[in-house]
Amino acid sequence: MSNTVFVKNAAQLITMQGHSEKPAKREAMQNIGLIENGSVLAKDGKIIAVGSEAEIRNAYPEIVVIAKEVNAKGKTVTPGLIDPHTHLVHAGTRENEYAMRLKGKTYMDIMNAGGGIHATTEATQKASFEQLYQESKKRLDTFLLNGVTTVEAKSGYGLTTEHEIKQLEVAEKLNQDHVVDIVSTFMGAHAVPISEKDQPEEFVDKVINEMLPAVAERHLAKFNDVFCERGVFTPEQSRRILEAGKQYGLIPKIHADEIEPYGGAELAAEVGAISADHLLKASEAGIQQMAEKDVVGVLLPGTAFFLMAEFAQARKMIDSGVAVALSTDANPGSSPTLSLQFIMNLGCLKMGMTPEEVITATTMNAAHAIGSAHEVGSLEVGKKADLTIFDVPNYLTLSYQYGMNHVDTVIKNGQIVVEHRHLVTS
Repeated sequence: MSNTVFVKNAAQLITMQGHSEKPAKREAMQNIGLIENGSVLAKDGKIIAVGSEAEIRNAYPEIVVIAKEVNAKGKTVTPGLIDPHTHLVHAGTRENEYAMRLKGKTYMDIMNAGGGIHATTEATQKASFEQLYQESKKRLDTFLLNGVTTVEAKSGYGLTTEHEIKQLEVAEKLNQDHVVDIVSTFMGAHAVPISEKDQPEEFVDKVINEMLPAVAERHLAKFNDVFCERGVFTPEQSRRILEAGKQYGLIPKIHADEIEPYGGAELAAEVGAISADHLLKASEAGIQQMAEKDVVGVLLPGTAFFLMAEFAQARKMIDSGVAVALSTDANPGSSPTLSLQFIMNLGCLKMGMTPEEVITATTMNAAHAIGSAHEVGSLEVGKKADLTIFDVPNYLTLSYQYGMNHVDTVIKNGQIVVEHRHLVTS
């Protein structure tokens, strides 16, 4: 099999060049590096040339002649999409709660009654490693068919050391076996277990003194996340957990200000978090502090859509200088979707983002949100040859035709892994 691939003659090639050192902010989020009739040449899994077909043929004739050619005529090519916030590894579904919400129950009502995160925790604890692996692999296949080549995956449905480790080990095995890259986040502080609801401080101590050392010793995660929300973890508890994680080399992330303003955005800036996620109710002061400290705002419009809640103020954040990324928040309770393309639609239609901004938010800025911008997120020489080819004549169509999967072909590490909308390998 040839270790070179030549994607040629794309109607539009979106390179996202120029944002690898720092995420794009403000007007820079409009700069998507568009090349009409563009081509990409890759060898040994890495990009070696980007430009016109003629330029590449002239510069690398001996490589082009042996490369596998992919004709992208009439199609739009982007970097492989990146989903920077998922709860990939879990067991069970919660469609019964969906019906309850349609009858007026709130997310927190359901959670406080033993549903929500607790219901998925029970299912995940009962599930074997193999069950979790197979269910999560199926989800990962669907992500790939929808053009996603890199995902972040959180634990947080174990809530004991044993089961948090199990979740993270499933993600590690999937990262070894599957073509999609997985970047793992430890989130033992996703909820206080029902059995310990009267001793939340003791559970925080358990996360800090028992779970974090076990995760760090096994090198199972890159990030440490916490659900900072009234009724879950306070800002002070969250600060303790995130600062403790830093002692083990785990980079802070935070679920912030989803239900009400609670100081999560401010805390993200204070502890040097790489990202603050959700932010539906983030304060103006918190947004400004995130902008000043270069905290990426990962917005999850699928959650607001599914919970029938107010959407995050993406326009205000971008105009204030926050680097914004988008994600599915794929999870069984508040955002049961695996379509990052639909999230792009919502970014435009419900949060006032432009088509260019949503592309930036699902490629380069998403890469920065998970510390992977040196490898993925743009089509530049030296980076992984991760490309998504959409069967649309221009990038505007991606956000114009909503609720559809436009993916035709996906190339991961220079190998075709989705072709004509079907998996080649997984």
